Amino acid sequence: MHTFETLRFSNTFATLPPIFYSTVNPTALPDPHLISFNTDVAALIGLAPAQAQHTDAANYLSGNVALPGAQPIAALYAGHQFGHYVQQLGDGRAVLLGELNNGWELQLKGAGPTPYSRGSDGRAVLRSTIREYLCSEAMHGLGIPTTRALSIVGSPQPVYREQVETAAVLTRVSQSFVRFGSFEVFFYRGQKDALRTLADYVIARHYPALVDASDKYPRFLREVVLSTARLMAHWQAVGFAHGVMNTDNMSILGLTLDYGPFGFLDSYDPGFICNHSDESGRYAFNQQPDIGAWNLTRLAQALTPLMEIEAAKEALAIYPSAYATHYIDLMSAKLGLQPGKQAVPLITGLLEILHKNQLDYTIFFRALCDFDSSPDALNAPLRDQFIDRAAFDTWVADYRAHLDTQHSIDAVRTTAMKRVNPKYILRNHLAEIAIRKARDEADFSEVNRLLALLRNPFDEQPEMHAYAATPPDWAGRISVSCSS
Repeated sequence: MHTFETLRFSNTFATLPPIFYSTVNPTALPDPHLISFNTDVAALIGLAPAQAQHTDAANYLSGNVALPGAQPIAALYAGHQFGHYVQQLGDGRAVLLGELNNGWELQLKGAGPTPYSRGSDGRAVLRSTIREYLCSEAMHGLGIPTTRALSIVGSPQPVYREQVETAAVLTRVSQSFVRFGSFEVFFYRGQKDALRTLADYVIARHYPALVDASDKYPRFLREVVLSTARLMAHWQAVGFAHGVMNTDNMSILGLTLDYGPFGFLDSYDPGFICNHSDESGRYAFNQQPDIGAWNLTRLAQALTPLMEIEAAKEALAIYPSAYATHYIDLMSAKLGLQPGKQAVPLITGLLEILHKNQLDYTIFFRALCDFDSSPDALNAPLRDQFIDRAAFDTWVADYRAHLDTQHSIDAVRTTAMKRVNPKYILRNHLAEIAIRKARDEADFSEVNRLLALLRNPFDEQPEMHAYAATPPDWAGRISVSCSS
């Protein structure tokens, strides 16, 4: 395990030609203080968890003091935002320090302006930083591919968004921060050599088995298609809405990237829009699989200078079946069934009655884990959640028949289902309570309590049972937008 002083960076992205990035140093953060330090992520990257007590921890983790060997840069990219191409975006408030010997990259989000800030201050606010910090770790706990977060450093520095807030810096950790838009910018500029250089770089680092393949670019695209299909299936199965699925927010590794106005489903609503800025509903919950496909088409287009168009089409063509297979398998597991298409009518029928009866998605599936398959069992705790109990009875008859056909044993099924149906998710009101305590009282205990809770979302944790309750009435009035 390393100290801050013995961490050793390289920055392979900085070995690329300067067309890919700009060299930039973090802007000093006034009076920094460490709000939260994720010991699990520290151990992951080889940093001793005790470094949280280092006298200069806040300075190192805000960028005020340079980490040894770091080469701070801001990456260039473009992207389609709400369906419209924006020709230059880039890391407007993020600074990539480089990667450690174990391959993990560190990035400071909110470290001040860069050449891509487009007139903005380059800062992040405490509110949005807490949300990303908690949600990236919640997603990891749920087993969903994601970037992660090492720490939050706060500051009294005022930042102007929809209101005056205070600044914060998030230390993000990922195997890569390259995104679909990283390729789009060079396609639209007609810079084929840069496209090839970037593709070769990503393949060498993350898909080394393809380096010497004659068809490495189509196979690389195929891998991205498959990883994105898996990610979309995970989001839909757990009830997660990203909120801003622009191509510049899509990871080339199929990671959940750039947490903004996200939201987990409370009552099951397939048309749920978590982003107040999304007036057209482009990124509604039920649109995410199709938007994933649309975004992949933009990536494929960007890669066409490196492959035949037919090869790109063939790679894209695997998305629908890959997504459907992963989603059906995940939903079958949530129901305690063996994977396969035979469960599809049961899945769709259940979602329909959950919607009509406005049942809480997470609470229902967790309760279903304790379903009694005995012929005369009433399963009152489940049945009483429904307004239309007859619809539930009809569905249960089919469900019981499926379990019987598969020779399901209740105790075994219950254990398996509780490993895939979380008891705890990061509901918006839980994040909001933590934010208000941090902002109004300088009390960061709730941030750390949620961090610990969400690391193990499938465990009962009886002392935390209140965090699994239905949201309070005021939760419905929380509004999150692109500034969140």
